[in-house]
Amino acid sequence: MEPRITDSHCHLDFPQFAEELPAIRARAAEAGVHRMVTICTKLRNAPAVRALSETLDGVFWAAGTHPMSAAEEPMATVEELCALAEHPRMVGIGETGLDYHYTADTKAVQQESLRIHIEAARRTGLPLIIHARDADDDMTRILTEAHRAGPYSCVMHCFSSGPALAETALDLGFYLSMSGIAAFPRSGDLRDIFAAAPLDRILVETDAPYLAPPPHRGKRNEPAFVAHTARKGADVFGMDYADFAAATEANFERLFAKAV
Repeated sequence: MEPRITDSHCHLDFPQFAEELPAIRARAAEAGVHRMVTICTKLRNAPAVRALSETLDGVFWAAGTHPMSAAEEPMATVEELCALAEHPRMVGIGETGLDYHYTADTKAVQQESLRIHIEAARRTGLPLIIHARDADDDMTRILTEAHRAGPYSCVMHCFSSGPALAETALDLGFYLSMSGIAAFPRSGDLRDIFAAAPLDRILVETDAPYLAPPPHRGKRNEPAFVAHTARKGADVFGMDYADFAAATEANFERLFAKAV
């Protein structure tokens, strides 16, 4: 049997997976992926994402407004997010964050949305799920200021930012999640950031259907492929794969305690 492992971030409600979910779940199980968190990126889609967690074995969910959609979607409220969090299989707040790569013109709205999600994470005790791209300085500032005002838990999903943001996140007690990007041949600098982090702060994910790791790069990603990223992670930490998988399992259960 393959070591048990969790895909901590995927998007099973996306159209790339339509009508194929039972097969995707079966392939994940064959690869040792016994659990996954599917992420709602627009709150109007929450009922459909919640339903996936209720019908697919081993699937939990999280909900928030993706920063690239923050200006197009109704602004979430703390109360709305807290109400969603009452569902027994809803385990995280987000994904939220800042993305200045394509949507820098909506910085102010993104920052307002991020602060709302932080407060919801603080009130519910669920981990915040952060998307960060080309926004390291503002992300560092907001996460630090907010944590000073009141602690909360957090994972930097699909971490691919610089060492300064990684250091800030780790100093705040947050986790870094390793996606297929960390397995790309030219991601040596990113792997160095992960190698310098404490092992007990590392998660693994696919962000499926995006960012498939080698040997599937360029194809549709799916939860089974998180095992390839985790094997690269084991190499980064100089560990046996089974031991690395066990470590990331313990980390996931510590952060996403509601998913145990």
